[in-house]
Parts: sequence; structure tokens; C-alpha cells
Amino acid sequence: MDHVPPGAQAPKLFGLGAQAPKLFGPDAQAPESHGSGAQAPKSSTPGASVTLVLGGARSGKSAYAEGLVEAAAETGSAPVYLATAEAGDAEMTARIARHRERRGGRWRTEEAPLDLAAALTAESARAAPVLVDCLTLWLANLMAAGHDPEAEAGALIAALDDRRAPTVLVSNEVGLGIVPDNALARAFRDAAGRLNQRIAARAERVIFIAAGLPLVLKETS
Repeated sequence: MDHVPPGAQAPKLFGLGAQAPKLFGPDAQAPESHGSGAQAPKSSTPGASVTLVLGGARSGKSAYAEGLVEAAAETGSAPVYLATAEAGDAEMTARIARHRERRGGRWRTEEAPLDLAAALTAESARAAPVLVDCLTLWLANLMAAGHDPEAEAGALIAALDDRRAPTVLVSNEVGLGIVPDNALARAFRDAAGRLNQRIAARAERVIFIAAGLPLVLKETS
């Protein structure tokens, strides 16, 4: 790791002796291998923590996030999947089907393409761990419907504050490529960056996934 201050010890993220992130609670276990390279947890102590999992397309972020929520549900309620995608064409229908098959029958899926805050609030009464996948599609839905992304993000953060069980949110990092060539795409990129910043500021933990490997950006004990 570059630019480590003098006297500071950089964390070991990969390889032998790697220090994996805690999951939920002080006694959480280190993660183990899961899926195609992504790291998933062994177990966890339930808590009301918020985790943001970022990454590019096909980075392994969804599989990693699913592992976090499955571990949090080991001794409690079945995990809940809040889906923001809508099956608008054959490609998206096939992608949704692949995700459902990978998760298996243990999960309970709820559709939340627009009113994500209300869906989270409804789940708070059940105290089950929740996965939101993903914020990027949710933002696209909001913009297409003419909603105010900033106001909706505020409502989402308020709903996260009321959660009594672990919540993991998945989002794409869309700002690392070339500048889009049209105004709408640039507006979306900028809105996605602002949304990710706000959720990252609220989250206790932020993890970036690249090539199926996790890099811890933030860990608040």
C-alpha cells in the first residue's frame, strides 16, 4: 500500500496473514472464500450496522454482499433481498433470473424500484438482515420517473437510521471511466457519485470490490 505515514502499519488485505474486515458486532469472524474469488464471511454477530459494497460491472460485488447478509442471518431471520431492478427487457429478465438462482430459496425477495425508504422501513419491524441491490438501478429509476434524487437519498438515510438489523447496500462505481458524451449520462454519473458519497458517510463500513477481491475503504468499530 502506497503513502503509508511514517510509523503507521498498513493493514494486510490479501495473502497469508491478511486481516479481513469485521462483519457485524465485536466478535465477528474473518471472511473466507466465496463464489468466483469474492470474499464472504464465516459468521457474524447481528447488529444494526450499515455496509456499502461498491464495484464496477461484473466485479463480484453482489455475490460478496449476499455472503455478508447470509452470514448475518445464520442465527436469525431469513435474509431479505430488496430488488430495485425491473425486468424491462429480455436481458434484464435473464440477469434477474441468474441472481435469484444464485441466492437460492432461503431468501425473501421484495421489489422496491422507487420507494426504497418505505421498503426498508417496512422491513425494520421484522428485524431481518437486508440486502439492497442495487442503488445504481434505483437512482436510474428515480431519474426516469422525475423524482428528486437528493430528497430520496435523504429519506433512505433516515430509514437506515431506524434499522435494527444489518443492512448491506450494493452500488456501482461509475465515475472511473471516460466522461460521458451526453448531458443525461453526465447528470446520472454525477448523481451516482453524490449518492455513493452520502451512503458511504452514513455507513459503518465501505468495501470496494475489484476482480472479486475486497478492499476495505472504511471500517468504523
